[in-house]
Amino acid sequence: MNDWPEGWSDRNRGGGYGQGSAGAHPDGARVMRQVRRGPSAPPQGGVPQQPAYGDTYDSYGGGPEQYDSGYNTGQVYGGGGPGGPGGYDGRGERPAPNWRRRIKWTAIVVTVVVLGTTIGTYFWADSKLNREVDLSKVIDRPEEGEGTNYLIVGSDSREGLSDAQKKELHTGSADGKRTDSMMILHTGSNGPTLISLPRDSNVEIPTFVGSESGKTYKGTGRQVKLNAAYAEDGPELLVRTVEANTGLRIDHYVEIGFAGFANIVDAVGGVEIDIPKGGLKDTKSGANFEAGKQTLNGEQSLAFVRTRYALARSDLDRTKNQQKFLSALASQTATPSTVLNPFKLYPTMSAGLDTLIVDKDMGLFDLADMFWAMKGVTGGDGKSMNMPISGNAGNGNLQWDTAKVKKLVEELKNDETVTVSGN
Repeated sequence: MNDWPEGWSDRNRGGGYGQGSAGAHPDGARVMRQVRRGPSAPPQGGVPQQPAYGDTYDSYGGGPEQYDSGYNTGQVYGGGGPGGPGGYDGRGERPAPNWRRRIKWTAIVVTVVVLGTTIGTYFWADSKLNREVDLSKVIDRPEEGEGTNYLIVGSDSREGLSDAQKKELHTGSADGKRTDSMMILHTGSNGPTLISLPRDSNVEIPTFVGSESGKTYKGTGRQVKLNAAYAEDGPELLVRTVEANTGLRIDHYVEIGFAGFANIVDAVGGVEIDIPKGGLKDTKSGANFEAGKQTLNGEQSLAFVRTRYALARSDLDRTKNQQKFLSALASQTATPSTVLNPFKLYPTMSAGLDTLIVDKDMGLFDLADMFWAMKGVTGGDGKSMNMPISGNAGNGNLQWDTAKVKKLVEELKNDETVTVSGN
């Protein structure tokens, strides 16, 4: 049974939005309360009058604004506006990203990080160089020429090796240290030239000043093997002897021992070498290689560069292998896979710098120049050779070809393309 008056439906019930009340009279007959525009005094009781429908205040408290419902335009309620669909959040439109500024600051941050890392690496590496050789103690030096001349020495120092490592690397346990290899590397405008000085070269020990004693030792014309100069008074006398017997000024000295050499090779992941037909086997150095291309680790590399007894020309062939290997090592070290990879770069640098012995004036840029020149020799931009030999001296040592050596030194001094050939 319907309790509503006749002719009424649910549509006429009160409580509906905008449909009137449940009173006895329809909306059209009711008297609507007048709506005032603008503020009015609060009614008694202290409760402020609420804004009437159709009035609103802006979000900044600036006063009343006319509210536009959008009903007359067909606009969906709540649609449009920056704060959401149709809503006004009071913040205005969000500005577009300033990409130019973002890119500029990103570039600045990246540049600062790269510069900071580079500078930090430079000072770290520079602090690790062992500047132990004082070339100012070398007397009666030749005049400087064009380009730069490095004397690179591989010593048989066992320093830093345990007994197990000495056995593994087949180094023996001899006290002190001697030179296993000596090379002159010339860098200049006509490409690098790498010249091996056989350890058995016959040379004269000149007048020199002792590196430790400071005492002058007069030359007596003694004829000895070149490596004897190093054994007698170390790097300074070796430089003095090379300069006196060639007439070529040595600008920088670089030395590395057995342990450092093996560690560098292992740090770069080994070095690829092409072993000639017939292979290479030497029980004294520990070399045991089949013919063909293969990657040698630190232990194997040391055995390869030390082998002499299994070679037809002994030390002359060994110097060729040493040149071949050092150039390959420099070439592999200077690749992007090593230089741009901090997990390979820093161990490699640390392994080398910890064991390198250089002269007091040697800088990192000089060291980098030396390595790039060694890489150039491998890449065909330079030349590698032995010091020209004419035969054997009366004492059995290897005698240099005086005429060829003189011409070679002149070409190096003038930084000219080397035309002299070695053995």
